[in-house]
Amino acid sequence: MLAVHELGHILHALASGGRVIHVSFPPFGFSQTFVDPNPHPLIVAWGGPMWGVCLPALMLLVVRVLLRRVPKLLWFFTGFCLIANGAYIGLGWMKSSGDAHDLMRSGAPLYTLILFGVVTFASGLLCWHQIPSASWRMK
Repeated sequence: MLAVHELGHILHALASGGRVIHVSFPPFGFSQTFVDPNPHPLIVAWGGPMWGVCLPALMLLVVRVLLRRVPKLLWFFTGFCLIANGAYIGLGWMKSSGDAHDLMRSGAPLYTLILFGVVTFASGLLCWHQIPSASWRMK
């Protein structure tokens, strides 16, 4: 999930004329992409959460169209990415760190963070609800 999220920051940094200096994946804590120069910090900041939810959802859609059956692990992974990114952005504005803080500092309106969080978190729960399991059903 963190790798997909950071890939989004990298893609947006490169597309907006920025230069990726370093990507950090610490064993504890949050991953981070360092961009310098970063001519469009708002675009780069949105890249992580946007691609962090779109890539797994797109992968799920492609598998569903091609195979007509989505493996449980893919339902779980997509739901996890949606929930994690949604909570991170939708609630992260309450902290003075992370992508939500960068988004607010770069001019993103608060309602966009909350809306992103609500929509992606709820979508993640819907993905998890689609995981077929006989043990979840009442007999």
